Amino acid sequence: MAESIQRHTIFQNSLMTALLDGIYDGEMTIGEILAKGNFGLGTFDGLDGEMIILDGVCHQLTSDGKARVADLEQRTPFTVVTNFVPRIRVDAPRGMRRSDLSAFIDSLEPSANFFYAVRITGRFSEVVTRTVSKQEKPYPPMSEAVGDDEEHRFTDTRGVIGGFRTPGYAKGIGVPGCHVHFITADHSSGGHVLDYTVDEAVIELCPGTDMELHLPITAEFQDGDLAPEDLDAQIHATEVKN
Repeated sequence: MAESIQRHTIFQNSLMTALLDGIYDGEMTIGEILAKGNFGLGTFDGLDGEMIILDGVCHQLTSDGKARVADLEQRTPFTVVTNFVPRIRVDAPRGMRRSDLSAFIDSLEPSANFFYAVRITGRFSEVVTRTVSKQEKPYPPMSEAVGDDEEHRFTDTRGVIGGFRTPGYAKGIGVPGCHVHFITADHSSGGHVLDYTVDEAVIELCPGTDMELHLPITAEFQDGDLAPEDLDAQIHATEVKN
């Protein structure tokens, strides 16, 4: 499958460890992010909901589970984005839950050592999401901020699960494994994906060989604790939550 790998750049704004440390105000606007790619995910200043970018449109998934198109002037403290080019495309096995489908997607990848943008489009028997609530200053660390987030359950729904698969060696830069968000087909609701079961869907993968990393030069970033000893526990508590 080596022919599936071609040079392709993924752009990332800030670090996952910065988000974990409570650095929730960003330098970059949504307009600037969209100049870097037409597909991606992230969050908004103050952790004001989840973000999913599809076909060049940035959607804000708010804590009530609803979705709206973000303003280009809004800012983001953490974003991963690329111009999505599906090099690998397969039908998803029906009835698979997230953990099994993740292993299936691993088997499709030419190498575990690259980054991958992943998009799963179709119908899902169930999708379980959560959405962070907007935080007020002084910002708490993310492990505390997600304590009051809202969980939402979608059944027999059509939509898109999209995000990135990050190699283990990049832990802390991104979320190792699969970090994905969900939006319904009518773009009315969604959130950060905790679990899902596929009914009938198509998996598309876009391998990324090059990473463009934009580090903020704000005082908060310069003073941040970006190499915590309990990194694994923090990522599990904030991203996996089981």
